Amino acid sequence: MIKMKRGKLYLVLLIIVIAAVFFMTRAKTKPSTESVREVKPVMGSIQAVITSTATVQPQNRLEIKPPINGRIDEILVKEGEKVKAGQTLALMSSTERAALLDAARARGPEEMQYWQEVYKATPLISPIDGEVIVSTDEPGQTVTSSEAVVVLSDQLIVQAQVDETDVGKVKIGQQALISLDAYPQIKVKGKVDHIYYESTIVNNVTIYKVDIVPDSVPEVFRSGMSATVNIVEDAKENVLTIPLDAVRRGKDGPYVILAGRSGKNPVERKIETGLTDEKNAEVLSGLRTDDAVIVAGQKYTVSDAPKAGTNPFMPARRKKQ
Repeated sequence: MIKMKRGKLYLVLLIIVIAAVFFMTRAKTKPSTESVREVKPVMGSIQAVITSTATVQPQNRLEIKPPINGRIDEILVKEGEKVKAGQTLALMSSTERAALLDAARARGPEEMQYWQEVYKATPLISPIDGEVIVSTDEPGQTVTSSEAVVVLSDQLIVQAQVDETDVGKVKIGQQALISLDAYPQIKVKGKVDHIYYESTIVNNVTIYKVDIVPDSVPEVFRSGMSATVNIVEDAKENVLTIPLDAVRRGKDGPYVILAGRSGKNPVERKIETGLTDEKNAEVLSGLRTDDAVIVAGQKYTVSDAPKAGTNPFMPARRKKQ
């Protein structure tokens, strides 16, 4: 009986030892795979852009307020309608006229018509050419001289919020591309029209407002819509470019790894870069179109002791070259 128990104990110990050796060996061995491809520099176009969030809003917002307290008789325009300077937007009665007409109405239509002709309604006139962006009041509604009956906009623009680290790169007249969050398929070209001098703080970040005037305003534009703006800082045509993934950084500056020719080992070559965008970099010197540049993909490793809640098969961060 004792010998049988010892035999079982030895078997258990042997299994534990084998398992320990297996896991130790697995921990020391870090299998990794790295996708490698070769690319050649190509001639193309590249542009450096400054991306920021923005809001559609009137360039000049004008509230049409009545000169007197009273009651609205008639609204002659609706939201989205284009108006001209001098056009009548609404008719209203002063408090006295409204009371007089109410009394005349009780005496009959002839009395009512008489006082309407004698005591004319007060017109609200548009002082500018523009578009009606707010018109929510209804006939019969009482208003005061501090309330806007109609709100006009001379032109809808896009106001971008540019980080202070980028505002120095923005210049009046630069081209921009506007994309509405509600209609991402619609792209509208525009130009930088004004850069504000006073900063504001948004989420603890100092930003400057920049007005972008669209070349044309689509029907879908509405005041208050969110948008994304790409301001073109600089652009070049017919320049040598390579993928950003191929550019490495060293103590002496950027370099690339060239594939070895005729069975030779890969070699490093120092290059000079210019403009960069999200995917490519301009090559000013150091490469030709017939050079084969090695681009390494992400490296996957299994760590010795993965932390709780982490995925050991996620891409490992590369160390800076």
